[in-house]
Amino acid sequence: MSDALAARGVAVTGLSRSGDGLDVTDEASVAAALGALDGPFDLIFVATGALEINGVTPEKTLRHVTAEAMIDQFKLNTVGPSLVLKHAMRLLPRHERAVFAALSARVGSIGDNRLGGWYSYRTSKAALNQMLHGASVELGRTHKGLICVALHPGTVETPFTEKYVGHNPSVPASKAAENLLSVLDRLAVEDSGKFYDWQGTEVPW
Repeated sequence: MSDALAARGVAVTGLSRSGDGLDVTDEASVAAALGALDGPFDLIFVATGALEINGVTPEKTLRHVTAEAMIDQFKLNTVGPSLVLKHAMRLLPRHERAVFAALSARVGSIGDNRLGGWYSYRTSKAALNQMLHGASVELGRTHKGLICVALHPGTVETPFTEKYVGHNPSVPASKAAENLLSVLDRLAVEDSGKFYDWQGTEVPW
């Protein structure tokens, strides 16, 4: 996403665990990293997420669910973006158009769940969607131009997704970023609080 924005001539401030030591599951780390920034920012994009954490793969059955794996997924996929948004509020303009977007996943859709399984990942992304929807209501009162959305990028070609591609079409990360930026370009304030895929189609909750 940073490269795609930079290619447009946009000034980008990137934060990551590998480059900056940012741990989105640790509030002190999030507060320190975002507290060092000066706004306003017209786009804050949270691209955290993992299908596997500590070597634990998505569960195929309830018998594989463990408290540890589920907590790990919630910490990264739900708590992390929530903490970022909490500490990013002061960086967002109160009247001009701005976007806060976080990567979700279609498998986090309750309405679109026809296969079951993947309990920890699915529920953590569903919880992320709920957090973003609730935040859009609250922040809509104070940040009149803010668009707060969840985004499904499609299946992105990374080393972590190779064994999960299956029959689903996949795209390079650069193409996925361009697709999502095109979606963000088209969003208006009335779209805040919703969940969109990489084509700009609204995904059911």
